[in-house]
Order: sequence, then C-alpha cells, then structure tokens
Amino acid sequence: MTSADDLAGTMTPDTETVSPGAIADTVETLPAWTYDNQEFFALERERLFMRNWQLVCHVSDVAKPGDYMTLDLLGERAAVVRGRDDKLRAFVNVCRHRAARVLAGDKGTCQGRIVCPYHGWNYDLDGKLKAVPAETSFPGLNKAKLGLVPLALEIAHGFVFVRFDGSGPSMAEILASVADMLRHYRIEEMVPIGSVWWREIEVDWKNVMDNYLEGYHVPLGHPGLLRLFGRDYRVATHPHGVSLARAELRDKESDNWSERAYQRLLPEFTHLPEDLRWSWQYVTWFPNGSIELYPEQVAFFQVIPERPGKCWVRAVSYGLPDDRREVSAARFANWRINDKVQAEDEFLVQDVQEGLKSRSYSVGYLSEKEVALRLFHDTLRSHLPAAWSRKEPAPGSVEAVDQAMTAS
Repeated sequence: MTSADDLAGTMTPDTETVSPGAIADTVETLPAWTYDNQEFFALERERLFMRNWQLVCHVSDVAKPGDYMTLDLLGERAAVVRGRDDKLRAFVNVCRHRAARVLAGDKGTCQGRIVCPYHGWNYDLDGKLKAVPAETSFPGLNKAKLGLVPLALEIAHGFVFVRFDGSGPSMAEILASVADMLRHYRIEEMVPIGSVWWREIEVDWKNVMDNYLEGYHVPLGHPGLLRLFGRDYRVATHPHGVSLARAELRDKESDNWSERAYQRLLPEFTHLPEDLRWSWQYVTWFPNGSIELYPEQVAFFQVIPERPGKCWVRAVSYGLPDDRREVSAARFANWRINDKVQAEDEFLVQDVQEGLKSRSYSVGYLSEKEVALRLFHDTLRSHLPAAWSRKEPAPGSVEAVDQAMTAS
C-alpha cells in the first residue's frame, strides 16, 4: 500500500510527517506549503467553505419584503431574500435558464418579483418560477420544477447564515458557549451604521485568520491597541472551533487623538453588564467568521478566499439606534482606530506570506498565548489531514496524501 510518506515525495516519517494522533501534543503551525497550493485549496473549498455556515448579513439588512443581500464564495452565489410573508429564504443566485445572476450587487430591493436581467425569467420572492418570456417556445417546460435552488438558512443572534452543502451543528449550537454573553448586546435590535466594506489582500485566507486569532503580536504590531489596553489581552477557546478574545480599556489616557477621543467620549451603556461596558471582544468561529463586540457597536469580520495566496476581507458595523452625539463620535473614533489596525495587520500578513516561501521555513511553533490559533490549525487538520505533512506533496498527489493520512 502506498503510504502518505511515499506520496509526499522525499519526506521521512520521523521528521517530515506528524501523526494525526499527536494532535493533543503538537505546538506546530500548519506547514508553509498549505498557504499556496492549488490542490490543497480545492480541498478547502469543498470541505471547509461549502460545508460550513457563512455569514451573509444582519436581519435589519433585509427588513422589508423584497429586500435582499448577496454573497459570492468560490464560484457559488447566495442570496437572502425577505418574502411577502416576512420570512427570510436563501437561494443560489443563479437563473435556472442560462445561469445568469438574478440579483445584482451586495444588496438591493426587488419590486415584487425577482427578474433575471438576461432573458427576463421571473421568480416570486419565495423562489418559485412564475413567468417565462415566450414560454410556448419551451416545449414541455415545467415551471414547478425550475424555481431558484434553495439553500440552508439560519438566523443566530440577529445574523443570517447560509450553507451551500453538507450538514452538521447549527450556528446556535456552534455559538452556544458564548450565547449568554452575546445576548447582552441586543444584536437582534441593531441596524446598519455603515455599508459593507471589502478589502483585497494578496495573502492566503489562513494567513489572515492566523493573525486575527492571536494577541501575541499586539504589543509590537499595534501600538495604538497597546496604548488602549496595555498587555491585558485574553483568549479562550470553546467547542466547535469557537474562540473568544477580550481586552479592557485602560484608565490611562492615550496621547493619540483618535484613541483619546474614544476614551473620553465613550458613554456608559447600561444595557451591558459593567464588565462589558469598557471592553472589546472578538468571537471567532471556524473557518472564517468573527463578530467584533464593542460597547457602542458590533461588526462582523469575514475572510473570503479567492485563490491560494489571495483573499478578501468583508466587514460591516451595526449598532442600536442611538442619536446621542457622543455615541456617533465614539463610533467614528473606533473606525479610525481600527482602520490603522487593519493597515498594520495587512503589512504583517503580507510580510509573512513572502516569508512562507523561504526554503528555510517548514513549520512554525505556537506559544500558550496563541491557543486560539492552535485550535484553528488543529480543527483544519481534522478536516484536511494532508496538513499533517510538513513537506509539500508531489504535484497531483495532495488528495491521495489526504486520503492516506485519513486512514492512518
């Protein structure tokens, strides 16, 4: 029988492959080759992104009948639509006639029907095909069987999720360990306070998630966050690949304008328990989603892969309706702070992406401060055992290596 070591080329069992049984003891990162390999990326698409829940929007984004939000992911297109019956439904955003996109843009509103802009096939808001131009030219056409293809949809804590394929825990189950904390924020009552923000980054999606999941780099990588929080950055892991990071604002006033304005202007939000009124929290779930929780607003942060070594960051903020000037000012100061943090992170991950190409680097090593990153890597290995191979498999053999390591 061909072994994983044989398939991987010249690797030796003791130094080039880590047994999946060692998952509880390893402190190694994913191997460098997994961050820029097309075959591995194809497995990620099918096993991670098609089979796991993806956040599309907040319920307030699709508040009225006909409102919709869309999400494109690795060749698949999803649309969430509010029906006349006030129910939310998700469909594949592809016309059943010739595969055109039926709903354009990130968001919009249908005027009573969903009409394909290519040939005018006409669908009801519940996805049923209602009318076809020149219908008699389609002999035997059965409209009842040609509605938009439905997708699994779930609403959890005010956010709307879809899944393209597979089965598994609901988002309610996935977030159960942090549900009590999330309820304090009253996310379901929030409304958008900005538009969807996209950012193209020439790095692998895992590289962005690696950086997002640990605060070990904050003291050197983010001077502003260090001024705001000091070194008090705590991370805990939970079931279903969930992690929670938390930092509390310091009493010491920053000498930076945006940070000082945020500290001075942030009002006390009495609907939150006292320990959450001055803290920033980040709930992250596998493989690519996060909710950022601030006293004055929340945001979702989502990493959308495009290809090995390239991804997009997608984000938008929501808040409870509040017309106080100090709340608006605190939100603005928060955005300025996080714009700087985003720029700093992009510099770091781009540098790492180049470093991963070095012949001197195979795997890295994780500290106890990087517990959420370790959870992310271990969870990914559980879905894709080929990632236990330190050495890049020979071209054309990644899936065979994965199957061999699954059986081992």
